[in-house]
Amino acid sequence: MTDSRATVRLTTAQAIVRYLSVQHSERDGRRRRLIPGMWGIFGHGNVAGMGQALEEHGRDLTYYQGRNEQSMVHAATAFAKANRRLATMACSASIGPGSTNMITGAALATINRLPVLLLPSDVYATRHQGPVLQQLEHPLEGDASVNDCFRPVSRYFDRITRPEQLLVALPEAMRVLTSPVEAGTVTIALPQDVQAHAFDWPASFLAEQTWRVERPQPDPARIAEAVALLRDAERPVLVAGGGVVYAEAEAELAALAEAAGIPVVETFAGKGVMPTDSWRALGGLGLEGTPAGNAVVRAADLVICVGTRLTDFATGSQSLFEHPDVRFVNVNVTARDAAKQGGVPVVADAREALRALRDPAADAGVAPRGDYAEEVGRGRSEWLEVRAQAFEQVPGERMSQGQLIGVLNDAARDGDTVIAAAGGAPGDLLKVWDAGGGRKAHIEFGYSCMGYELPAGIGVRMAQPDGEVYVLIGDGTYLMQPTELVTALQEGLKITVVISENHGFQCIRRLQMFRAGTPFGNEFRARDAASDRLEGDYLELDLAATAAGFGAVALRADTPESLRSALDKARDEEGACVIVVATEPHRDLPGSGVWWDVAPSEVSGDPKVRKRRAEYEADRQRLQRLHYGGRRG
Repeated sequence: MTDSRATVRLTTAQAIVRYLSVQHSERDGRRRRLIPGMWGIFGHGNVAGMGQALEEHGRDLTYYQGRNEQSMVHAATAFAKANRRLATMACSASIGPGSTNMITGAALATINRLPVLLLPSDVYATRHQGPVLQQLEHPLEGDASVNDCFRPVSRYFDRITRPEQLLVALPEAMRVLTSPVEAGTVTIALPQDVQAHAFDWPASFLAEQTWRVERPQPDPARIAEAVALLRDAERPVLVAGGGVVYAEAEAELAALAEAAGIPVVETFAGKGVMPTDSWRALGGLGLEGTPAGNAVVRAADLVICVGTRLTDFATGSQSLFEHPDVRFVNVNVTARDAAKQGGVPVVADAREALRALRDPAADAGVAPRGDYAEEVGRGRSEWLEVRAQAFEQVPGERMSQGQLIGVLNDAARDGDTVIAAAGGAPGDLLKVWDAGGGRKAHIEFGYSCMGYELPAGIGVRMAQPDGEVYVLIGDGTYLMQPTELVTALQEGLKITVVISENHGFQCIRRLQMFRAGTPFGNEFRARDAASDRLEGDYLELDLAATAAGFGAVALRADTPESLRSALDKARDEEGACVIVVATEPHRDLPGSGVWWDVAPSEVSGDPKVRKRRAEYEADRQRLQRLHYGGRRG
């Protein structure tokens, strides 16, 4: 038995390293390290504190060296997502810009409800040094620092000004990180002097600890309400979100859909949860969803949402649910999300709620309806024909991005993962990627963060040693964050980056043309001398050469055949690969037919803009509705 009075003298940073090294999570009897590693870039503020602690005490807390602090957070977040939120990593950064570089990553993690632990360094807690390097001198708040910017993008924030404050802060941080309800960014700001301050830590505080990740059970009364709605529904539909993935509820979702005859659509975070060989699997939902899935949702009289926040992409900015008497059932561990759309709130773990629904629904007589199944299946077949046509070559053009995805999809095998986050790739994957046969999709679209993808590939690879990890990005995203290829080289991590080189931010140009009618500033073009605008020739960049310079195997492809060959070659390589694929700039996949609330300018001298504004006003009046317990406002 450990003497409850025994202490260990350590610095604040050393205590953090020792503490994190012995924290575990456990769910359904499976125990694992909660934080197996720490990312860091050392500088003024953390090199003498956290750096020293990792060097001396970090044997069981592996240190990973990033190239950019934002990338470190993305890698840790992707690691958490790939581990279904049951493990994550910590990130240490220097004072000032090193720490604030992590804010974008913090926002992404919190918005996507993914756990990550950030340890930004802070200015001196003692003040006899005078204003120190990188200190913010706020005129009204003497204790403010740039790290206060983390407050709105963190689920838990604390600043440690005395070592013993960690006795409360670290357990609370672990609780939030392992909470299905509160998961997000945890930020503990560490003044540089306090990192090096010593304290006599209780030995029991540094002992192994296991945080149980519980599965909240549904209220039987709410289950009964949901079953009653399902019994009376003629056109029910299931919306599968990321909560299905994190709860490992794929089998339960499929079982309910099969037993009750309910078609399933998926959000970005829920992509791939439903077997694709079933008539019930309709693919993506909303703005970048499939026409077949959206047609079913439009006509649905009951929408059962499982583990989704229902963002505007999913709901078509509240235009998608057209049935006059549509009702909602929301299964979610977060009460805020369960209450959306005026639905019946089933506040529970997705797996447990789906299990609780199945038998009572069968007892109530809920069963597949042949006419509904036939209608849904017919719409699905029609969409698959359109999808196949989108993969065909257009004479006189380069490969489309849709073709690129089709070839990549065919090349992917059981256990492979494709990653996307911003630009056109996430929407295209939601629409046409076939996640059957064990091919996974890791799509971050809660924050739609350019620059997430490549470091995310590293995080996924750390969590997933087997199978290929494909990072699908445009040339614009690649130019933002190519340097993590060096991290892949350093750690010997195999990722394959597939770059759709279409000379710019083409999905935003598409939106611009739709809402403004004139292209401006979205393509990679030289400045035209006459107009003084970026509308000259396309820039000729050698992205493959830059990748090779960062240590990757660089390949090029400009036809489906050469892309297949490059993917085969990349699979045989042991290190990072980059395949640059020349694609047609203005060729998009078929649209979803769903409206999105992006307002054109209300005042303009351009007749094209005025016309689009008038159309927007009419569409908003005609399509957009709010829902209050089944009644639209």
